[in-house]
Amino acid sequence: MNVIRNILGSRSEKSGNFFSEVQKIIGFKPKSIAHYQIAFTHRSLNKKDKDGNPISYERLEFLGDAMLSAVIAAHLFNEVPQGDEGYLTKMRSKVVSRKHLNELGKDLNLIKYIETNIPTSHFGANIHGNLFEALLGAIYLDKGYKYCEKFIYKKVIEPYVDIDQLEGRVISYKSLLIEWCQKNKIKFHYDIYEDTGKDEQKHFAVKLRLDDKIVAKARATSKKKAEEKASKRAYFANQSKIDTRE
Repeated sequence: MNVIRNILGSRSEKSGNFFSEVQKIIGFKPKSIAHYQIAFTHRSLNKKDKDGNPISYERLEFLGDAMLSAVIAAHLFNEVPQGDEGYLTKMRSKVVSRKHLNELGKDLNLIKYIETNIPTSHFGANIHGNLFEALLGAIYLDKGYKYCEKFIYKKVIEPYVDIDQLEGRVISYKSLLIEWCQKNKIKFHYDIYEDTGKDEQKHFAVKLRLDDKIVAKARATSKKKAEEKASKRAYFANQSKIDTRE
């Protein structure tokens, strides 16, 4: 740990107040600030430990994801005793969705503390959620499961986990639409093609067909986003026919 402290301890003056900033975010005094320094270290810095292993937030992100999933799973298990495995899995997915994690990271302004050689403006939206998960991993290593659980309850469960609202939240219109089509034996097909147009960034366009009839069109910067956008439009066009209840 001393080696890691030496590697990460040479932060610039702007982060000299890093300890107190972390304390404000997590709500208690860190035992080892080194874990949190790693949680905000981007791989572009090419930092390594004494054994030559890379130092970045990515391993902590993996650990934090597991901690969040475990705490949310336990909460739902206790709060909804009548829920079966499929129900609980879907509900947990709604809480730990990438969109929601990104919102949590943004709310805490975690990107403010990242150490990187890449301009933060070049990062995608997922950086916010990645840092949030890395922070959870750091808390777990620093203070153990109970403190990590307490932080998740304060920042995630208490303000955002409402069972009734979660039951009505759609996290993937594509999945919902495909499930409806399969249930009702409706043929569906996504016609996808590159559609750069006048944009500098590559775009993809999609035509969604139901029973060989085009019901929605969309374009976005990725195939996945274009499909989801078209699915959402098709969903609202057929909302009266689609039963969203379990």
